[in-house]
Formats: sequence, C-alpha cells, structure tokens
Amino acid sequence: MAIFSISHSNDGRKQLSLKSPVDLSHIGTYDCANKDEISKIMTQAKVAQAKWKTSTLKDRVELMHKVADVVIDQQNQIMEVVMRETGKPQQEAMSMEVFSSVDSLIFYANRAEKWLSDKKIKMHGPMRFIKKTFITYKPRGVVVVITPWNGPFILSINPVIQALLCGNSAIIKPSEITPMSGALVEEIFALAGAPKHLVQTVIGDGETGAELIDQVPDKVSFTGSVSTGKKIASKCGEMLIPFSLELGGKDAMIVCSDADIKDAASGAVVGSCMNAGQYCCGTERIYVMEDIYDEFVAEVVSITKSLVQSNDGKGDIGPTFWDKQIEIIEDHVKDAIDKGAKVLVGGNRNPSFKGLYFEPTVLVEVSHEMKVMKDETFGPIISIMKVSSEEEALTLANQSHYGLNGNVWTKDLVKGKKIAKSIETGACSVNDMAMSYGVNEVPFGGVKESGLGVVNGKEGLLGYAHAMPIIVGKKSASAYPYTDKSLDQLRSALKIFWGNKLVRKIFG
Repeated sequence: MAIFSISHSNDGRKQLSLKSPVDLSHIGTYDCANKDEISKIMTQAKVAQAKWKTSTLKDRVELMHKVADVVIDQQNQIMEVVMRETGKPQQEAMSMEVFSSVDSLIFYANRAEKWLSDKKIKMHGPMRFIKKTFITYKPRGVVVVITPWNGPFILSINPVIQALLCGNSAIIKPSEITPMSGALVEEIFALAGAPKHLVQTVIGDGETGAELIDQVPDKVSFTGSVSTGKKIASKCGEMLIPFSLELGGKDAMIVCSDADIKDAASGAVVGSCMNAGQYCCGTERIYVMEDIYDEFVAEVVSITKSLVQSNDGKGDIGPTFWDKQIEIIEDHVKDAIDKGAKVLVGGNRNPSFKGLYFEPTVLVEVSHEMKVMKDETFGPIISIMKVSSEEEALTLANQSHYGLNGNVWTKDLVKGKKIAKSIETGACSVNDMAMSYGVNEVPFGGVKESGLGVVNGKEGLLGYAHAMPIIVGKKSASAYPYTDKSLDQLRSALKIFWGNKLVRKIFG
C-alpha cells in the first residue's frame, strides 16, 4: 500500500521504490545517493559556484530567460512527470507547476539587476560629510534546497531561481515521494545551457537530507513539515548555517455578514480543495457569521457536490499524493464525527478508484476540540463553524499554533483589511483564497510554527545573498590619543547635530 518504500540492492545500495497514488501501480525504482556521492556532489557544487559568482548579473538574468523558454517548450513533459508522481489534475499541473515557474523566472529576471546591484547609502549625522557607504550583495555559496511533494516542481525551481541570481549554486533534495519532479529542475537548467554542476539533484530519504546538511552548505532552504523543520533548524543552528523554513498551516477563513455569499462559498471550496487540499496555505478552518450561516453552507454544499473527482487528470479533484496523508485525513474526519460533527458531503475514501482518493467533504458543527480544527489536515475537507460575531471569529482564528495565511470575506474593504491585520498569520487575503505565495512582489513566510524567515519578493531574494557594507573615506573618523580637545569636539558635535529638533530632522 505504501507509495514509497526503501530497500537495498544486492550490493547494499539503498533504493527508493515508488507507486502511483492514482492506481498504486509501480512507477519507478531509484538509487539513493550515498555518503561518498553526496560529498562529491557538494565538491562539484563548490567548484561550479566559484566560477558562477564571477558572472555578471546580466549573464545570470539571461540564463533565467533561457530556462523560461525551456520550461515553456517542455511544459508537457513537466506536467507528465508531475502527474505521474502525484496524480494532480492537468489544470493544477499547468497552473501550479508550469505557469507559476515561468512567472517566477521572468519576475526575478526582470528585477535582479535593480535589486542586486551595488547600492549607495546616504549616511546620517556628521558622518555624511566624511564617509561614503555602499552595500554590495555577495553570494553565500552552495544552497541546499529541500522540497516537499505537494508542489514538487515549483517548490524546487523557485528557490533555485533566486539562489542562482544571487550567484550561488544549488543542490536540490526532492521529497522521496516525488523525486523525478524535483530532478526535472536540474534537467531543465542543463537544457538551458547552465554551467555544469551549477544545479544538481540528490535522490534519497530523510537520512539523505541529513547527510547533505552534514556537508555544511552555505544556506538551507526547506519547505515541509513542522517536525522536520525543527530538526533542520537544530542542525543548522549547531553549525551556524543560515536557513529558511516554510512549514505547515491551518489557515482560517472569516466570512462576514455582508460578504458576497456565492463568491465566498466558491472561495471556501477552492481554498479547501485545490490540489486535493494539499498545500500549506489551504483553507482549513471557516468561521461564518450566524445570520448568513445557513445560506453559506447550502451554497458550499451545492458547489462541492458539483466537483468531479477523476483518475484521468481531467477532473477537479485528484488523489491524495501519499498514503500516510490519507490516513491522517481519515483520522481527522473520524475524530470530528465521533465528537459531534456532521458530514453533509463526502466523508470517505472514494470507492470508485483504486488509488488514494478521498472525497471532497463538507463538515459542519465542528469545534476546536476536534483535530480537524486544530491540526493540519492537508486534505479536501471543508470545515465550517458558526460564530456570533467578527470578534469571536478573530479569537478563534488566532487560537492556533500555526500562522501561515488566512482570508477575510466582506464587501467593506476597509473593514476587511482591519480584520486581516488582526489575524496572527504571515499573510492574509481579502475576498480571495490565500494568494501570497503566487504574488512574487511580496515576501512569503509564516509566524508561530509555520516557519522562520521568508521566501519570495525582494526580501526573499536578498536572503540568498550577504549584504556587505563597504564604508569609504579619505581619513579615519577617530584616532588616538584621546584628549580634552577631542572630548570637547564630541560635545560640540552632539550639541550642533542633535541639540536642536529642526537640525535633528535635517541630519537624523
């Protein structure tokens, strides 16, 4: 039943064997990298980076445009590989994996020179008269990118794009559930003419990822579970390796009394069921004002019943990608029912298919005593809770150890923004499902147990570089010996520059 299994060949090599979540058929067996091979890959990455860091920003940008062309040309192959390993519908393979990848490539390519060029910084106070300051962005070195199975191509290529533009090389360790989807990134960059070993892939399991970090890369970018993220944070902390963690979520949706009910209901279903509910900023808790609750629930039920779940890639909902995940979904739904929740749609595995298909499900009369409202479900489950006020909704929304994304639905955009700002989360949308990962202009990151650091946006890109200040002047600003005269000069400067409020505004 397991989607992946680890075994050993006759010569003792660890091997990864995969099954399709669509029909449980065997889809591949792959050798896992051993310690010596990982060490060699790291050495190759260091050599490639030493040359790549001397390239111009113009050269790096040009590579990204070439990669974008290859992705467009190879779109069908990318979709085929991703769908073989995940079973996701064609529409989601295109939108999440191909379209988003090209969007990121073009977005960062068009801004890299502006964001990463040396900056002249205007100094404040008396130093402005004797010094000039510059910031130069230096690559960190070798970046290890450890990626999950729910968006296996986009979540592998997106950090690689940013790392390479900053002058780093990259080693990708994809999930053992979707190894070839991650490995596609290395192949795509090679087809685009990237220098040899600039982008490499390491196939294996959790032990493989740990061994890769033991090689002491210069940064680790991790997307995945909270439990694994904490282990990586501990390991990187011991070795003082910079890292970013994009972890799980339990996103809240607040539906106000004045919301467009049809639009909000549609957003609830898409937000909960897209990618079969398997994305970190999926809608997992829905709080609805009591005066519109019945109408909202009826609309959600109607939309959910219209969804097509299929095994041919042409429907709305595909399978769960991992057998352990569908077991979690089943456990959450059973726990909710045992504690009083009612199932209005779905609630079980879909008996029409051999693979890992869980029906799109609508749950009502849920409470925070239930796992489905506390722990990350990561499945096509729409959990709706009636509340008496926006204040109650906010209180409940913030009762979570997660804080990645959220959404608010109201016709009053001023109110919507105010409520959004009050949710303890990394980002929030008003009148739409969580959008922030797909909006490259903004940083994406969580609070609480949803992560550390950010990816995307200018802030995310600059996280792959070291911002190095260079302060230039003809003479030193101070010198020995200390004298009464030098102390008096400091007192005079203090009075001149900071003793008057108008002058503070000019020089502060």
